[in-house]
Amino acid sequence: MGPKRELKFALESFWDKKSCAEDLQKVAADLRSSIWKQMSDDGIKYIPSNTFSYYDQVLDATSMLGVVPPRYTWNGGEIGFDTYFSMARGNASVPAMEMTKWFDTNYHFIIPELGPDVNFSYESHKAVDEYKEANAEVISELKVADASWIQFDEPTVVLDLYSHQLQAFTAAYADLESTLSGLNVLIETYSFDLTAEVYKTLIGLKGVTAYGLDLIRGTHTVDLVKSSFPKGKYLFAGVVDGRNIWANDLASSLYTLKELEAVVGKDNLVVSTSCSLLHTAVDLVNETKLDDEIKSWLAFAAQKVVEVNALAKAFVAQKVVENFFSANTVSQASRKSSPRVTNEAVQKAATALKASDHRRATNVSARLDAQQKKLNLPILPTTTIGSFPQTLELRRVRREFKGKKISEDDYVKAIKEEIKKVVDLQEDLDIDVLPPIIYGDVSRPNPMTVFWSSTAQGMIARPIKGMLTGPVTILNWSFVRNDQPRITNCDVQDTTQIHTHMCYSNFNDIIHSIIDMDADVITIENSRSDEKLLSVFREGVKYGAGISPGVYGIHSPRIPSSEEIADRINKMLTVLETNVLWVNPDCGLKTRKYAEVKPALSNMVAAAKLLRTQLASAK
Repeated sequence: MGPKRELKFALESFWDKKSCAEDLQKVAADLRSSIWKQMSDDGIKYIPSNTFSYYDQVLDATSMLGVVPPRYTWNGGEIGFDTYFSMARGNASVPAMEMTKWFDTNYHFIIPELGPDVNFSYESHKAVDEYKEANAEVISELKVADASWIQFDEPTVVLDLYSHQLQAFTAAYADLESTLSGLNVLIETYSFDLTAEVYKTLIGLKGVTAYGLDLIRGTHTVDLVKSSFPKGKYLFAGVVDGRNIWANDLASSLYTLKELEAVVGKDNLVVSTSCSLLHTAVDLVNETKLDDEIKSWLAFAAQKVVEVNALAKAFVAQKVVENFFSANTVSQASRKSSPRVTNEAVQKAATALKASDHRRATNVSARLDAQQKKLNLPILPTTTIGSFPQTLELRRVRREFKGKKISEDDYVKAIKEEIKKVVDLQEDLDIDVLPPIIYGDVSRPNPMTVFWSSTAQGMIARPIKGMLTGPVTILNWSFVRNDQPRITNCDVQDTTQIHTHMCYSNFNDIIHSIIDMDADVITIENSRSDEKLLSVFREGVKYGAGISPGVYGIHSPRIPSSEEIADRINKMLTVLETNVLWVNPDCGLKTRKYAEVKPALSNMVAAAKLLRTQLASAK
């Protein structure tokens, strides 16, 4: 993405046709070059390439293998930006491919569409082109370019795999053995622990030179390595946490490395991060306004690279890093003892929570009856998830208020005007219902959203949803502390309707936990999942509350027709009761333009009204 979001701005410019492909490629090449130089300057021995992506690395692999769905009318050859971004975002005539979250991260990836008619072919030369920039080309071509190492990411091995899946995994590498001959092959896993069966399969693979293991989240994996590791193989030990922004406890990491040395051997142990640094911030050097004490507790991607090098030097007893280790010890002690971390009032309130505080007193059926009497909503009620486009004017006002160029009164006036525009828009369309670093205990000195929600409600007679980011989302969208448990609590009136939104989720395996959340209405991404998220209801699971599967995707500029949306709602009605189904977009509309939002919402409302009429006449 770049330390100053250079790729984001280059992509937006290209999508808006304000720049050409060559301009975008130049920004990408400069970013890759700067990252490789930075790692080289910081002393990293094994520098990876092909880690860059214009949109998504899974989509890159899909494109490389030529797995392009027929609807994108690709006729073979190199996959250009038009096809690539149509697969990612859709276009005027076809929707985008399905998207979901990568394991338990907030990274979204494009899901390949695989089936019996899929023909694999080597079509996109992205990996080759990028490796050439760092001096190389893919497997056999990489050999010609004198590449000595190839890394295969295999994160799926941390899932609950069956024995036949592991057999297929073993067979795949056996088939590649001759092709990989003469190369050092690194198998990289991350995110969770490995089971004993998976670990045994991994270390038994043919043609593999090294294994990259997450030893931060993989605490059990550490024990597996200690018990057995193949002689002569390399271990890329992921002891620097790639998932957060906290400075590593270097003394603890070095202790782990010393423990593994007896099994792996000093010469075969390589210090690494636990996973890609994609999930953390870029560089602390840009944080010029951050408090010095808190800043000393942090390590972004650039600093984690330095930590890796420092640990590697300390591991071989180089004294040049003694000062670096001493500073790290001081920062670790500071963070543990700082009075800024613990709030006694928060600790006391959390301790006082009882089991009954976690559930509402009345069952969902009775609550929905009370809410309907109060709200008097039609069947198939329409709503939005919450956010609306961030206009240039709105950003200007916020920037000027933050820079103290306008008064608080002027700021409040401008925000009220923006709220009125959004409320009026939804009224005109006839819609029925209208990340931070957490370093210590969080408390709320004053109500944060009541004023703005009541301001919006005062502008209209229809019910307004008061949007409040949930505690789990706040945690997962923040760089959260790594030293405390999580806890939530619920205490609201029966007539208050609680909507919970799950963006690009895959909850079929945990549906009973979702039911136990006891929300009044659950809102889910659905349009880009081809209705698969509704299959759990088709299989007989009863969900007594309201459910709101998204009827169109917002991560695409494409505007769906009212007929398309009506067809999708009809499919939902084959598995859901009319009286529990809500109609809304997949997610918030912040990233879209009003020129896209207005017609899309208008078509959504038209589809809901059409089906209300059809359902009424069918009675």
